[in-house]
Amino acid sequence: MATYVQTVDIGHFATADEREALTREALTREVRRGLIGRPRSLSPWMFYDAEGSRLFERITTLPEYYPTRTERSILAGHADAIVVRAHNDRSLPLRLVELGAGTASKTCILLEAASRVSDDVAYVPVDVCPDALELACQIVACALPAVRIQPIVRNYVTNPLQLEPFDGTTLALYIGTSIGNFAPEEARIILRNLGAQLQTGDALLLGTDMVKDEPTLLAAYDDREGITAAFNLNILHRLNRELGANFDPACFRHRALWNSVESRIEMHLESAQEQHVSIEHADLDVHFMPRETIHTENSYKFTDQGIRSLLEEVDFEVRGAWKDGRGWYTLTLGCLE
Repeated sequence: MATYVQTVDIGHFATADEREALTREALTREVRRGLIGRPRSLSPWMFYDAEGSRLFERITTLPEYYPTRTERSILAGHADAIVVRAHNDRSLPLRLVELGAGTASKTCILLEAASRVSDDVAYVPVDVCPDALELACQIVACALPAVRIQPIVRNYVTNPLQLEPFDGTTLALYIGTSIGNFAPEEARIILRNLGAQLQTGDALLLGTDMVKDEPTLLAAYDDREGITAAFNLNILHRLNRELGANFDPACFRHRALWNSVESRIEMHLESAQEQHVSIEHADLDVHFMPRETIHTENSYKFTDQGIRSLLEEVDFEVRGAWKDGRGWYTLTLGCLE
């Protein structure tokens, strides 16, 4: 059986109880920040408990949700070119660090390409969900037993990543449209924090969903099976489980809309009636009026110039970009200047 090094990096703790306490503390802070004021909001990292991660994996297989299969097709056609552009010295070790790795379902394509370029490949998947990360490690270890795997359980949004020094080239991966979940300034902060852990010559592969027609965008975030709705509503279930809240998810509706001014899809939870909710561990009572919403996620859509501007603002020089045939999705390689 393949083995891997287990690295847990979420605040220098040793036990599951301490990890649970730290997660509860972060949830409490976010609930107090987002639900006291108006408009109400919650951060999208809260989606990804075990159930949320499972639901998201289902979303990626839906016919309406094109980003995952489109990105996979780009990787299948261009992984070797991407890796060679980032690292072409077979004598040097190559490390792939993936933010928001999830189950790493597409990453094996890049790791296979990396193994053709370097005899020494390490993979550092980073994710807030331990269950998803465990599955990612199993998938990669079975497919590529020669790759050294060093998983990190960490909320890289609230606790910026801290990488060990590496005597080789690092290719950071931020694929799967994750950067689009953050407002422009938040995105820049995440990428600057990541860049601070890299050295000159290291690279970043960034996945971005592109601006396209509104019906296609809306369908991707409001599927006919209702899986995205269940994913959105799972935040309320999570708060009930972990913070002692008494949300009735049946009294909220999933809403997705296209904000053309901000160039983003927005997801909201809309109150179906006037209602009162208590969140015990946050010591918080919240009153909702009919049609009042909780803004749970943004998914920004990009243009070519928008991608270039974002990377240049955080000191990455664009070295290459790969698209699908329709131009719906882009993988952009930036090298640290």
